[in-house]
Formats: sequence, C-alpha cells, structure tokens
Amino acid sequence: MEEDGKTKGNTDIRIALLTEYDGTDFVGFQRQNNGRSVQQTLEEAVEKVYGRFCRIYGCSRTDSGVHARGHVSHVDVPFPIPPDKIPLALNAVMEEDLVVLAAKEVPGDFHARFDAKGKRYCYRIRNAMVPSAIGRRTEAFVPGKLDVDAMDDAAKEFIGTHDFSAFRAQGGPDISPIRTMRNVFVRRKEDDPDLVEITVEGESFLYNMVRIMAGSLVYVGQKKMTGEEIRTLLLGQGARKEAGKTMPAKGLTLEEVFYEKNPFLPNQ
Repeated sequence: MEEDGKTKGNTDIRIALLTEYDGTDFVGFQRQNNGRSVQQTLEEAVEKVYGRFCRIYGCSRTDSGVHARGHVSHVDVPFPIPPDKIPLALNAVMEEDLVVLAAKEVPGDFHARFDAKGKRYCYRIRNAMVPSAIGRRTEAFVPGKLDVDAMDDAAKEFIGTHDFSAFRAQGGPDISPIRTMRNVFVRRKEDDPDLVEITVEGESFLYNMVRIMAGSLVYVGQKKMTGEEIRTLLLGQGARKEAGKTMPAKGLTLEEVFYEKNPFLPNQ
C-alpha cells in the first residue's frame, strides 16, 4: 500500500468508515506526538480487531477541539468482516467520545480525502445571558443579543469564489487563498432560540477559516462590522486583523462530507 493511501495491497479490502466524535479531548484528527488524536484512536482500534496495524486516511484534519458528526475515513484491512458488524467491533474497544456510525466496503481507488467534493460545517453559538452547562463542550458563548438577520445578510457575501486571505490564520500553510463557498447562512434554532447556528458549505477550507468567518459574522451581529466590509476583505483588500476574531474550536462541527458516489448513501 502506498503512503498516500491511494492504492491498496493486492489482498487488502478497502473499508470506508463514517465516524462521529466529541473533539474536546482530542488534539485533532491527525496523529501527533502531543496527545490523543482521532486517527491514532481509530488505528489502535482497527489493530485490536484485525490483529495488524492499518493506516487510517481521513477526509479532513480537524483541529484540536473541533467535533464531527459525519467524518469519513478509509482503511485497508487484511480480511473481511460483515460491514454491519465492523462498527460494533470497533466501538467495543474505543472510548465513548469516538463512535463508528457505519462501515462500507468500497473500491480500491476510493480515497476519503482526495475524492471529497466538499464539506459542510456548522458553528454553534449560545447567545443568552448565561452559558449552557449541557452544551459547554459543543457551543461557543456570546452574551448580548446578536442581530441574526444582519448576520445572515452578511453571510451571503461569502458565497461564491473569493480571496479568503483575511479569513485564515497567520502561520497557516502557504497555499492559494482562493476558495469557493456554495452556501453560508445563519439561523436561530426554532426549538431553541438562544442557539445561533452558522452553516458553511464549500469545496475546501483554509486553516481556521470557518472559525474566522464565524467571528466576523458575530461582529456583524454586534454591530462592530458590516457586510460591506466583509465584501471588501473578500476582494483581497485587507489584512487578517481587519476580519473578526477566531472563534473557539469547541463551537465547530464537521457535519457532512460530499462525494460524487457517497458510500453511505443508498443507491450510490
């Protein structure tokens, strides 16, 4: 098997895994030396079940503290187990903050990262007088009434292809800042009006990009920034310091990954 996970061994079986995790106690998805990662935890579970180390390849390297409801990865395993039994086997040897929701056998050229056509994230904000004890691990807290209508209007500025230089963390990878957002909108939950959700769907993202977009929209909701200022920044006419703050990681969740042929959808 090649190091990038594009080609499987002659006898290996490629499996796609759909996972959900609470990122609070992880250093992110990617294996690191400074703490427990999602990749490491999955690899250790796979080794216990299959009796051999197998490299996990993820669709996204979520940062420390970021959560996922629909993270996709793939792994090449040495022998078959019925796909409906794989989640049971892996979950039995992992802690409760990481769960395999589903497993599917996929073609040998399927790649969780390189085949992904886009991702949907949701940033959740508890906008109330006091924070939520139950939601403290998955929500950011912003007191003072946010103007969600103004935030939603400004969110439309992000849709399309733009220069996101002002919306990425300094010191991030030196790659093109041009990104395409398919949809960005802001809503208060009908059944929980103190919870504001910022939904962002795009092809790919820069380091901390969604958290900075969320911070900029919070500034709009607080009357500290306007949609016109966001539009100017998206023309590449501004520096990182002119956008909003980087919101805490705990409010961000990877909700869904899109594929031309999604292994977890029927008839695909």
